[in-house]
Amino acid sequence: MTTEPFADTITLPDGTAVRGRGRRQGLPAGPLPDYGLYLGHSPDAPHRPLLRLEKVWRPGWAADWITWPDFRTPRDATAAAALIEHAHERARAGDRVEIACYGGTGRTGTVIACLAVLAGHPAAGAVEWTRRHYRPKAVETRGQRRWVEWFAGYRAAAVSSR
Repeated sequence: MTTEPFADTITLPDGTAVRGRGRRQGLPAGPLPDYGLYLGHSPDAPHRPLLRLEKVWRPGWAADWITWPDFRTPRDATAAAALIEHAHERARAGDRVEIACYGGTGRTGTVIACLAVLAGHPAAGAVEWTRRHYRPKAVETRGQRRWVEWFAGYRAAAVSSR
């Protein structure tokens, strides 16, 4: 295990560290992630729409993809929620986890807000928390803000039914 710090992380309210970034900015120096949760279209998806400037990219580490169009919400909300919970569990276990979309602001910020909810932050302030600790313009659209609220309600319902 490397002792070199995982660059550009934020610390969630429960003390868990994760990195959010835009894939177009490239990887920061230092150790690679153990796991990545990527938001957009998997490079292996059939009929994958390519942005003109976006290169096909495949990470060299364990990763999952959530089909999530830019400025929108995930295509499959329940599958996305499960993967966000999985990313949080891996980060809590000490894995170097990064969350990334192409630009690193809207979709990535939305997932970080959901991670803040999982880490114990009240849902009503999760977007503001994310903007203070990650990026000031994170969670770009009204739909993404509503999705964070949906995620918190979905998670609360799942926990109460156990």
